[in-house]
Amino acid sequence: MRRAVCPGSFDPITNGHLDIIARASKLYDVVHVAVMINKSKQGLFTVDERMDLIRQVTAEYDNVVVEAHHGLLVDFCKERDIPAIVKGLRAVSDFDYELQMAQMNNGLTGVETLFVPTNPTYSFLSSSLVKEVAAWGGDVSHLLPPAVHEALVARLREK
Repeated sequence: MRRAVCPGSFDPITNGHLDIIARASKLYDVVHVAVMINKSKQGLFTVDERMDLIRQVTAEYDNVVVEAHHGLLVDFCKERDIPAIVKGLRAVSDFDYELQMAQMNNGLTGVETLFVPTNPTYSFLSSSLVKEVAAWGGDVSHLLPPAVHEALVARLREK
């Protein structure tokens, strides 16, 4: 069985993330979406909320599994016998950092990283930018799945 992981913080998941997950789901038998936990960062959504949102927006893909992980991504891969990491690249600037991570991950455990060029429609998109624009009242509805947009607007109203 061909298995891969799409890792990220997904705070929140965007259409760019969803595009990469959808494309990976066509290439692999099982795609694990790993919500990576960084306890030193305070997210807008809890890990459980992020996982619920990801499950909602990936429900049409019957080969996507959503999990959380705290620690090294290569340990997540080793524990689940996942040989490949799928990462989207938005711009050349992403490549420098991601290449170093890919080489480190491969050196540690032999896991491979596949880089998928982001759909040009989403080449500028990041969760941080979406949150910032939305916090100032900007319309980000076209950048997020509808359920995620609804959750984001509701969360920002609470704050």
